[in-house]
Amino acid sequence: ELPSFLVPVLLIYQSGSLDNLGSKLLLFLFCGHYFHRTLIYGCFTRGSAVEISFVLKGFIFCTWNGYLQGHNLIYCTKYDKSWITDFRFLFGLVLFCLGMTFNIHSDHLLRKLRKPGEVTYKIPTGGLFEYVSAPNYFAEIVEWFGYSIATWTFPAFAFAIFSAVCLGTRALHHHRFYVEKFQEYPKSRKVLIPFLF
Repeated sequence: ELPSFLVPVLLIYQSGSLDNLGSKLLLFLFCGHYFHRTLIYGCFTRGSAVEISFVLKGFIFCTWNGYLQGHNLIYCTKYDKSWITDFRFLFGLVLFCLGMTFNIHSDHLLRKLRKPGEVTYKIPTGGLFEYVSAPNYFAEIVEWFGYSIATWTFPAFAFAIFSAVCLGTRALHHHRFYVEKFQEYPKSRKVLIPFLF
């Protein structure tokens, strides 16, 4: 996911600067998510090996999306000074921050499930895990819809929809896995959206 952080930063460097505060704040949100995802979350995660094709596809997507979001906010979208007080910006910002907070918290709970060296699966508990099987995915979807509302641009909405479809599919697979693996898995726990799905 590093290109999603580096590509916009390189675009900012190449452009010299961003024209207005709205674009700066919005690009900061996007880059902030991927800075955390790549350089902070990545340092704490004990992952397993994955296929190189998966890594390459992710790298290509993150490069393209980083370019699209960065280029759009730097060169294509102009916000007037009132944008940072617009309801869409403020509502989107709140959604983004809530989503990122729950995303980080859910990832933290997942990391705490296993002690170093353990490889067995356990049922996650606490936080939004009491309501859904994949709160980290739900929170990330909330983040990107918040970002899309705050930017009010087509590339951001397209990315939010793509994220919802991709992460929603993964959440469904996670939920099925938990239900099949653990007979005691909570029956009231939904797949992705608390109380609904």
